Amino acid sequence: MSRVFLARLGKLWLACILFFLYAPIAVMAFMSFNASQYYQLPFDFSLKWYEKLAGNQEIVDAATRSVMIALATTVIATILGTAASVALFRYDFRGKRFLQVMLFPPIAIPWLITGTAMLIFFFGVGLGRGTPSVIIGHVALALPYVIVVVSARLATFDATLEEAARSLGADSWTVTREVTLPWISSGVIAGALFAFAVSFDQFVVSYFLSEPGDSTLPVLIYTSIRKGFTPEINAISTIIIVVSMAVMLFAARFSNFGGER
Repeated sequence: MSRVFLARLGKLWLACILFFLYAPIAVMAFMSFNASQYYQLPFDFSLKWYEKLAGNQEIVDAATRSVMIALATTVIATILGTAASVALFRYDFRGKRFLQVMLFPPIAIPWLITGTAMLIFFFGVGLGRGTPSVIIGHVALALPYVIVVVSARLATFDATLEEAARSLGADSWTVTREVTLPWISSGVIAGALFAFAVSFDQFVVSYFLSEPGDSTLPVLIYTSIRKGFTPEINAISTIIIVVSMAVMLFAARFSNFGGER
């Protein structure tokens, strides 16, 4: 086989994968503008489902709660994760390798098991269900992502820059603020975006730890589908996708995720 044929075959395979991934999303977004509740064709353009969505206070409250929990999770996980990454980068101590290895099980363990364990633990310590439990659970899930992303950025950092700053009289906080953080800022932003996405999209842990009648948006969407699907779900899902993609494109444009060029 020629290289040209293999290249074309590879492009075709990539196109098939992208179609498989994005075609359902495109159909969902397309049908969110269809006036028919039962997806009847021909297509009749309408914004009625977005209007109904704006008037659905239950969905608005759930979306607001999800955003607030995700923002709280992002702030806490980003601060703790960045601090942990810098500590792992700067210092050698007993058990360091073990801690680095233990970052991956929370990512690999099925969230159903994690959610069950968290529910049992929070009831065991007397915290029970509620917003504090949900935030703690989301931080525990998001923290490994932040540490992995920031640590990857720190791997490209020249430690002699910190040594040079110290030799000029800078203390540890000044070195961190003026030298280290500017270098790893793109990694911190990427970690924060991961934390927000993990929290906002999290269903299993939120399902286990949320109080009845005070659900996050993913939990509400799940329960709404069980009761009976309406195109309002298409509308809110389309909004989530558009906002998420806009945030990621903005971050990629201004944070040099692809390198220095």
